[in-house]
Amino acid sequence: MKRIKVKQVRSGIGHPEIQKRTLRALGLGRIGRMREHDATPQIMGMVQKVAHLISVEEI
Repeated sequence: MKRIKVKQVRSGIGHPEIQKRTLRALGLGRIGRMREHDATPQIMGMVQKVAHLISVEEI
């Protein structure tokens, strides 16, 4: 299975609560924090919802 590296590049402040919770579910919460995940459909859906706050890189 493919792996992706997700990095938070913008703050969740001023965005809807659901987007803040999605960042938390991805293991993010601070600018610059980076996590690796399997590229499952569930994770890719979460990435798509907060794409304007994160950067994604395939490993």
